[in-house]
Amino acid sequence: MGTAERREAPDEGVVAQVRTRPDGGAPGRGTAAAGHGTFGRRDDVEYVGGPEDSRGKASYRPLWVEEPARRRRLPDPVRTAAVRAVLLIAVTLIQAMVAFLSTLAGSWLAFPMVISSVVSTILATWGVLDVWVTRQVWNQRNGVVSVPSSTARALRRERRRARRRERSAQRAEARIRRRGGAGQLSHP
Repeated sequence: MGTAERREAPDEGVVAQVRTRPDGGAPGRGTAAAGHGTFGRRDDVEYVGGPEDSRGKASYRPLWVEEPARRRRLPDPVRTAAVRAVLLIAVTLIQAMVAFLSTLAGSWLAFPMVISSVVSTILATWGVLDVWVTRQVWNQRNGVVSVPSSTARALRRERRRARRRERSAQRAEARIRRRGGAGQLSHP
């Protein structure tokens, strides 16, 4: 897999893409073509477009194309817990490294760092469990809606239908009562 760079070519602002060769060599290494200096040989450069296309308008290709996300974004509480857990784990690893290095150096800081790294390990474990529990609670409260055939979604839809039927029945009863029974075919 080669890397790509964007460079300004010497020809009137034409943008060129310089790519590495599949054999792993970088463009511009080896024999340079005459008049190209360090830009490399002509076959290393792919010209993307000039300042104007055939109609005379400026044509620019976007630097990137946005693609839809493969996975849905984590819910806010779960993401917050995950960030907290990552920070706790990072601090724990730093403390463990400092404890190890200060033990090797014979420093007085070794004992307090070992104690604090043990406490930090317990907190990091709690942080990871917090992510898991927060995710489970969120899924239980809001339902798993990642697939169209989700049972939580179907249950919510059925509850909504039942509530609508109930509300329309109550409205119909209220309408009948307001008319004084005029809409009924028979009286009880």
